[in-house]
Amino acid sequence: KKPNSALRKVARVRLTNGYEVTAYIPGEGHNLQEHSIVLIRGGRVKDLPGVRYHIIRGTLDTS
Repeated sequence: KKPNSALRKVARVRLTNGYEVTAYIPGEGHNLQEHSIVLIRGGRVKDLPGVRYHIIRGTLDTS
């Protein structure tokens, strides 16, 4: 079967412990900018290798 094709929205996030990880932005459209503060949860995105976190919508700078 063919690979999936879509423009998945992700963000590079620097955690409070200094790690930098890639997190998925769920839902349609977002308001995130370069210095937005976000809350992330675990949970990978099967389509995207290396994306192991989700950004939680409706908290901090994410609407």
